[in-house]
Amino acid sequence: MQLSYSVRRSTRRKTLTITVERDRHVVVHAPSNTSDDVIRQVVESRRQWIFEKMHHGQKYQELPHPPGKELVSGESALYLGREYRVEVVANGLSEIRFTRRFLVPASQATRRKGAMREWYVARANEIILPRVNRHAEDLGVEFMRAKIVDSRYRWGSCTVRNNVNFNWRLIKAPTFVIDYVIVHELAHLIEANHTPQFWNVVRTHVPKMEKARAWLNDNGQVLENEI
Repeated sequence: MQLSYSVRRSTRRKTLTITVERDRHVVVHAPSNTSDDVIRQVVESRRQWIFEKMHHGQKYQELPHPPGKELVSGESALYLGREYRVEVVANGLSEIRFTRRFLVPASQATRRKGAMREWYVARANEIILPRVNRHAEDLGVEFMRAKIVDSRYRWGSCTVRNNVNFNWRLIKAPTFVIDYVIVHELAHLIEANHTPQFWNVVRTHVPKMEKARAWLNDNGQVLENEI
């Protein structure tokens, strides 16, 4: 069976690694001078591991017609792992407000796609980034920069420049899930690969690691929905 993959080369990368994105796309991260033949040999040597990852429960194909909610009064929207009621306000409101419910200006409710994204991104910057700093201090690691990004199929990433990025959609997940993703990425500053040592570091700092992974497995695709 033919195995398709894409290659991303970097002059800063010293080792070759393989990742399987949540949409089952295989990506090879390689030093810039790595030949295609070497990459092909490594991929073939990891074929069994790659297929196991591709069929993991957390991986999925994007739905051709994702189930989406309408931004109307009586609907609900996710925030920090809980669903809160949406109320569309006809007058006197220029932006989305949250008061244990979502108050949405009628002018924004008409555009369901992306209507709440700005609000979610702002909350992600307010809530997730300070937690990154706290966890980095607890782990005794230093990163160059932490940033909230619009990244499909990845909850977080740690770059070769020691930058850590986090998907804004995480703000919809419970805090113990957010903490797991943060620690997961920061732990790569200690151990680049998913070795037993890596998982020991994550588990030590996130006692609910298995619960968080299970939550993402069960609910990850829901976070991709616009609302």
